[in-house]
Amino acid sequence: MHPAFVYSASRLGLLLVSIGVLYLLGLREPFILLVAAFLVSGVVSYVLLSKQRDALSARIAKNRE
Repeated sequence: MHPAFVYSASRLGLLLVSIGVLYLLGLREPFILLVAAFLVSGVVSYVLLSKQRDALSARIAKNRE
């Protein structure tokens, strides 16, 4: 499967999980919920998705050569 699709789907999945968890924790204001979910999912994806990010950058570098 193409690394860009895997990485994007993983990021979207983390965002949706973050929204769900923050909502269950009591964050109900829609704007604040989305901002907090983007921040949380960004930090989590930086830690958890390094393998996918490396595969994507290798694919891009390979295509540029």
